[in-house]
Amino acid sequence: MSDKKSVRLNKLIKEFNVSIDRIYGFLQAKGIEDLNPNTKVSHDVYMDLLGEFDSEKKAKLSAGLLAKEKELIKAEEIIKQQEAAEKAKIEAEKKAELTKQEKLKESPEDKIIKAKTTKKALKVLEKSEIENPKAEEDPKPEEKESKKENEVLRASVGRLRGVKTTGQKIDLDQFKKPEKAEKPKRIRIVKTKVDPKKFKKEFKKGGKNKKEIIEISPEEAQKRVRETLAKLQGGGKKSSVKNRRDKRQAHKDVVVEENQQKEAKNQTIKIAEFATASELATLMDVAVTEIVTTCMGLGMMVSMNQRLDAETIQMLAEDFGFQVEFVGADVQESIEAIIDTDEQLETRAPIITIMGHVDHGKTSLMDYIRKTNVIAGESGGITQHIGAYEVTLDSGKHIAFLDTPGHEAFTAMRARGAKVTDIVVVVVAADDRVMPQTKEAISHAQAAGVPIIFAINKIDRPTADPEKIKAELAEMNLLVEDWGGKYQSQDISAKTGIGVPEILEKIILEAEMLNLKANPDRRAQGTVIEASLDKGKGYLATILVQKGTLNVGDYVLAGSYSGKVKALLNERGEIRLNAGPSTPVVLLGINGAPTAGDEFHVMDSEQEAKKIASRRDQLQREQNVRTQKHLTLDEIGRRIALGGFQEINVIIKGDVDGSIEALSDSLQQLSTDEIKVNIIQKAVGQISESDVMLAAASDAIIIGFQVRPSLKARKLAESEQIDIRLYSIIYKAIEELKLAMEGMLSPDFEEKIVCNIEIREIFKITKIGTIAGCMVLDGSLTRNTNVRLIRDGVVVYTGKLSSLKRFKDDVNEVKKGFECGMSIENFNDLKVGDIIEGHEEVEVKRELK
Repeated sequence: MSDKKSVRLNKLIKEFNVSIDRIYGFLQAKGIEDLNPNTKVSHDVYMDLLGEFDSEKKAKLSAGLLAKEKELIKAEEIIKQQEAAEKAKIEAEKKAELTKQEKLKESPEDKIIKAKTTKKALKVLEKSEIENPKAEEDPKPEEKESKKENEVLRASVGRLRGVKTTGQKIDLDQFKKPEKAEKPKRIRIVKTKVDPKKFKKEFKKGGKNKKEIIEISPEEAQKRVRETLAKLQGGGKKSSVKNRRDKRQAHKDVVVEENQQKEAKNQTIKIAEFATASELATLMDVAVTEIVTTCMGLGMMVSMNQRLDAETIQMLAEDFGFQVEFVGADVQESIEAIIDTDEQLETRAPIITIMGHVDHGKTSLMDYIRKTNVIAGESGGITQHIGAYEVTLDSGKHIAFLDTPGHEAFTAMRARGAKVTDIVVVVVAADDRVMPQTKEAISHAQAAGVPIIFAINKIDRPTADPEKIKAELAEMNLLVEDWGGKYQSQDISAKTGIGVPEILEKIILEAEMLNLKANPDRRAQGTVIEASLDKGKGYLATILVQKGTLNVGDYVLAGSYSGKVKALLNERGEIRLNAGPSTPVVLLGINGAPTAGDEFHVMDSEQEAKKIASRRDQLQREQNVRTQKHLTLDEIGRRIALGGFQEINVIIKGDVDGSIEALSDSLQQLSTDEIKVNIIQKAVGQISESDVMLAAASDAIIIGFQVRPSLKARKLAESEQIDIRLYSIIYKAIEELKLAMEGMLSPDFEEKIVCNIEIREIFKITKIGTIAGCMVLDGSLTRNTNVRLIRDGVVVYTGKLSSLKRFKDDVNEVKKGFECGMSIENFNDLKVGDIIEGHEEVEVKRELK
């Protein structure tokens, strides 16, 4: 902070090692409001914070700044003295020049000629005296001396030949003389810094070029001031050794500066606005988990495939020490922003998101409110899509509901639901507890800064305990109103309807307190909730209108896709002519499946929408090329060191974009150091022939989620022997791929003791060796069992059996309680009482960590 730059509060938390609340309290006491972790503070405020939380560092910084200021003041004084000395010198030279010119005007021309002739040849003096004797008639001694002095002055004018005017013109012949005297090596060094010929040309031109040559940056000026100070303080000794050392140091400084410039250039990343967290991590060469962790520290819950806005990307890049250059920023700026006045705003319906853990009754609550049975149509009895519904109450008021999945794989969907909502209803089962996904849902709502209402469900069950749930919420600093807190809660039963009217009243009350308004008389703007591909209808996008009114026939832009609105459908498939603020509808007519979470805008013309969409598509392709990682020598070395490195290439096709995103996130998180999951392609729609051809070329498997392959694609997959796996429940897809990855891991080997044998007698046979008469104490001994000889608890030898007999017959196995005779290969030092341990290597299946 010595350079007086502003800094964000989230960095100060780490620097001071204090809580954000303490910093907030201090700044609010200073009169600074509207604080959040991303707020930038000035240098003066930073110094105040230092004085409060780190006074020692403030003292050091203050001392450093004071020393620098004193140094600068001293340098300015020296520069002023030098300038004054130069001015005095110039004035003295001007006076001397004027004096010489006056004397030249007073003396006759012939005297000047004589003086010059006397200088050229002393022998001519006698001749000049003979030619003009009057000039030398009876001169007095004083006049002789003055005449000599005048002659000396006139001779000095000859030495300053070429400087006839006062600073208006410069004769640069004097620059050539040292250049001739320099050695070739020094000429080469001078050329790298300043080209004398070029300098001469530019200097003769004058004007703008002259100014450009002498202009230096403030940093260079400070550097020269410091060098001048160092020379002044260092004394007057200038030996050749010191000069050479200074030149070496100067050359080293130039190299260091060039390297720093290269590093600064490498620290700048080019990225498109609304890039994903995974793409940003690849460009900065950091793990995507670090990006997600940093975002959580900033109060944002993101997934690896979630798109980030420009401000978030810039904050993250600054935290990791990178500069950001946005490509295609003109595309975003080309969308005109409409500012609504207070007179244009009208009251709108609230947008409610229902969140919570899987199987806690979110969709059952929606079913009761809508008088339908949504959950019967979901595979496995769990919600795997984000649903948008509009409900009209008995009072005539409207509410827009978003039902999000509760499974852990659908983190991104829950984050999107919390982002576009006004109020979050968190459903918790009274016969369970506050689960991890419930805590995550609460974090999403807190990060979005929206009110939370708790619905404690399943109170009709005998094991229900609502007070236990309230106690667990209190441990998370979430006190409900019944316990004296600020959060509303309601005990309900989604099955019987107990408490449902009460919770709807609380939702309406909370919405009235928020005073929600929007302008319906403008071009529509909103968010894409979900996108899918229907065989008969084409691409369908579930959207939530937030501002304005969307009409049939409007030209829509969503992400890198555009189109004309052909039809609008509600959640029951009924046709609508328009959709106002806070209305969820299904849009037909867009030319692709936009990414869930993209904003959509209504444009003036189809040409404008297509132009921006094609530009965004081009930027996305460029982004994909930039973020594509190639196999490097380091990576090859790492794989060789690991030995059994494996890769699984996967193509994902699904029914809706949100489910594909959730599945790809979950599969990529299965990657380990030894096995990597590569998502080659993910798209909405049925499995086609092109997907099978891509799988054949890249040796990939195809995973279909809620979709089926076409007949031609199935036949092609059979002929190409491509594995197509079809799933309707997300966690089954994740578990099967995890098992497949574990099967690809090279197994671990463990040693298993199979028997213990005691030697009871020794028989030495010529040409055969030592035979041991043994008793099998436990287990069973086979002909191929590896053995280990143990004497007094110490391993003496490890090897194999050369023979195994029972009486006179060779046998393959001897079980517990039977006697046998054996000989050990290449070992005869057997003694009575030794223990022979039989062991074998057993393969153990490895699991993913």
